Amino acid sequence: MKRRPFLKVTGAAVVSLNTSPGLMFANAGGRSSVRLGGPLFEPHADPGEWANQLKGLGYRAAYCPVSSGADEQLIRSYERVAGEHDIVIAEVGAWSNPLSPDREEAEKAIEMCIAGLELADRIGAACCVNISGSRNSEYWAGPHADNLTPLIFDQVVENTRRIIDAVKPIRSFFALEAMPWSFPDSTDTYLQLVEAIDRKQFGVHLDPVNMITSVRAYFENGKLIRDMFARLGPHIRSCHAKDITLRQDNYIPQLDELRPGLGNLDYVAYLQELAKLKDVPLMMEHLDTAAAYAEAAAYIRSVGRAVEIDL
Repeated sequence: MKRRPFLKVTGAAVVSLNTSPGLMFANAGGRSSVRLGGPLFEPHADPGEWANQLKGLGYRAAYCPVSSGADEQLIRSYERVAGEHDIVIAEVGAWSNPLSPDREEAEKAIEMCIAGLELADRIGAACCVNISGSRNSEYWAGPHADNLTPLIFDQVVENTRRIIDAVKPIRSFFALEAMPWSFPDSTDTYLQLVEAIDRKQFGVHLDPVNMITSVRAYFENGKLIRDMFARLGPHIRSCHAKDITLRQDNYIPQLDELRPGLGNLDYVAYLQELAKLKDVPLMMEHLDTAAAYAEAAAYIRSVGRAVEIDL
């Protein structure tokens, strides 16, 4: 689940792609690689300093460094520098609630998604991403009894078409991230949305942790991840990296999010499948400090080394 503080951090991925990343496969020859990225905690004065900070952290993917409405020259400068330094701008975050029961809030959310997708296309980002939304009036991304009903499915389709048709993106994609209690909530519902939305520039933003909603899925998440990539691979534009644990001392299943390396997510399966795709970034999120991100990156890279995947 996305947290509102990340609205200011999450952004777009700068790379000019002539072919959508999910449809390009990594070079079969040589060592495989995955683009790892995360937020920056230090301010930067210009695109060059931004790129140097990313390179200093070993990142080859980044959240969008500018917001909607940014000056066109500044956008072009970041795009150019990203290309020069082999940095993919992973995503423009448009975290908002297009399904809010408050019509004004819902309309503002849709306009935010349109603006985000426009930025993503202008800067060459892999995608603009949001959740589909929730009918919960108290928690913008919370559960609600109506969220997984056929009526809301149709509303998600209508909203997504509206966003894509308003922008008509050429380089980027509008993607929905799965949530445990909102569409899409599974690989099956992702594919149903792809078919129903019927727009070439609609994509999948993959966060496996958000689709681990049962004890069985928790213990068999490696199998679940490989199935996700097998069926969703051509549509995947960007991915999130976090971890998950099942509380041991409680008789009601309780799943909690953790820093990568502290939980049970099968990162071997995740990295092996992600490495089959070309330039689809893996973005760390939801950590509070630069030190925590460094620890997460170190763990993910250690798994990568064990299976001969560079990050």
